[in-house]
Amino acid sequence: MPLALLALAIGAFGIGTTEFVIMGVLPQVAGDFGVTIPTAGWLVSGYALGVVIGAPLLTVLGTRVSRKKMLMFLMGLFIAGNALSAAAPSFGLMLTGRIVASLAHGAFFGIGSVVAADLVAPQKKASAISLMFMGLTVANIVGVPGGTYIGQAAGWRVTFTIVAALGVVGLLGVARLVPETGRPESVSVRGEFAAFRNVQVWLAMAMTVLGYGGVFAAITYITPMMTEVAGYTEGAVTWLLVLFGVGMFLGNLLGGRFADRALMPMLFTALAALTAALLLFTATAHNKVLAAITLSLIGALGFATVPPLQKWVLDQASAAPTLASAANIGAFNLGNALAAWLGGVVIAAGLGFTAPNWIGAILSGTALLLALLAARLDRRTRTASRAVTGSATAEPAPATV
Repeated sequence: MPLALLALAIGAFGIGTTEFVIMGVLPQVAGDFGVTIPTAGWLVSGYALGVVIGAPLLTVLGTRVSRKKMLMFLMGLFIAGNALSAAAPSFGLMLTGRIVASLAHGAFFGIGSVVAADLVAPQKKASAISLMFMGLTVANIVGVPGGTYIGQAAGWRVTFTIVAALGVVGLLGVARLVPETGRPESVSVRGEFAAFRNVQVWLAMAMTVLGYGGVFAAITYITPMMTEVAGYTEGAVTWLLVLFGVGMFLGNLLGGRFADRALMPMLFTALAALTAALLLFTATAHNKVLAAITLSLIGALGFATVPPLQKWVLDQASAAPTLASAANIGAFNLGNALAAWLGGVVIAAGLGFTAPNWIGAILSGTALLLALLAARLDRRTRTASRAVTGSATAEPAPATV
């Protein structure tokens, strides 16, 4: 695999850290600003919504420059947003900083996915995409637990200062390692939007919203769930996030490898198992050992869906993939925002800290149904295409008397 993938993974590491570390320090942030846990959850939902808005907007603007220059600009935006979060004197400015940082997220992963796929042979595209996303999964093994520990020991402002510094490292990595290819000649705003005429692109994004949203329904409120229900101490949350990150790391690698072999069967298996794991988490959250095991499974199964979903979008929008790729990253975060909000609703309704797991299971189960529909439509389209091709090339039937 090309060394340039390392640069993309470095940027993904910084972005992954800031996306997920807020969950480990959510109680501290809420306490400092004097807001409730569900209200502090808007720091998750607001970030996710910023990704949804920023992904298509900045990707369209980026069609006028080379992909490398755009990736560097996005890392600069990421640095500015995290610096503002670290220094924010009020909850409103903290939320603003999160949104500014989030604007870079979707476009970085969307453009980065296209760059990664272009660097390798066709049969290795999903694996290349998974290697870029490996930075995000490693962030959940190292960056997020480390940031959580620092946030609990030295304050969450120190955590976000370090995250901004990670952005600087990511910017330097992109500048040094990603090749300058120039602005793609065939790229146009009109051409990029044309990809959305394909119903399969919309189905893929719907699967993304619901499938990965199921993970966030549970993980957004993982700190109160593990401390109030499972009985862990607040300090143990760091190690629980390490387990979740290890699961994400393994799920990402396996998802990329098996998606290159059999994309849709891999997606069916991951979504079905994720739905079952989220249902199970409602019960296992009451036991320390079982809760830890289930948490790592949710991380693995949830992230096993990422490479196949991203590859499916690139395949369906192959003529103009950049905007569709970025929009699908936005769809991941739209699911995050929806799930975080729904999880806060059921907690605020008095249904308990395990209630978001039911929300997650419903979302992931619905994504599985959409995946089955997408596969059926794809088979029908392929059959019709073969029939038309066969009809066009067949020898004329001999005349009969």
